[in-house]
Amino acid sequence: MTADIRIPIGAMFSLMGLLLGLYGWSTYGSEMYARSLGMNMNLYWGCAMLLFGVLMLLFGLKAQFCGKKK
Repeated sequence: MTADIRIPIGAMFSLMGLLLGLYGWSTYGSEMYARSLGMNMNLYWGCAMLLFGVLMLLFGLKAQFCGKKK
């Protein structure tokens, strides 16, 4: 079993994306998004980070469990 950097990176991006997405969702429709043309960038980037983190976790776990077995 080898160390795979994708697992901690995926966990970090998943956690940060979840937090950012939840913050964006909880402030949906707020006046603070007027400067960004009304687009809730916290929600959008939170979802993007969460997707990236989950993909990294899946690829890391797949390589760890479906790798070469001796």
